[in-house]
Amino acid sequence: MIFSASEKDYPILIDIWASAVSATHDFLSKEDFEYYKSRLPFYFTQVSLFVFRDENSDIKGFLGVSDDNIEMLFVHNCFRGLGIGKKLLTFATENLNLRKVDVNEENKQALEFYTYFGFKQINRSAHDSEGKNYPLIHLIL
Repeated sequence: MIFSASEKDYPILIDIWASAVSATHDFLSKEDFEYYKSRLPFYFTQVSLFVFRDENSDIKGFLGVSDDNIEMLFVHNCFRGLGIGKKLLTFATENLNLRKVDVNEENKQALEFYTYFGFKQINRSAHDSEGKNYPLIHLIL
């Protein structure tokens, strides 16, 4: 169910990202939404990407990792609440031995998701990795 992604998957991953971010990142300005969306192909090249495929091989969510960090974990909004995020997170922690993740401070749903699975806050940054005024919470398992 979880496989390595390829560049041909990028359009689907961008759609999943847009769906998930539209549902969970109400703090993000429209301009910044478009900015980050335009940067996704570059971001994808900076991480190892994994996709969750259903029984029909349709991609429903994805995970991006770098070093010992979970850099991105998104599930299409239509398929949230079905355990896909949990499966991707379990893959990251059990198969890839990842223990760190950064979450937008204003993304309460993501913070609740990670703390539910045992992640604890270790630090906070006032800006995101692009230097924008979106504070990050640094979590560790």
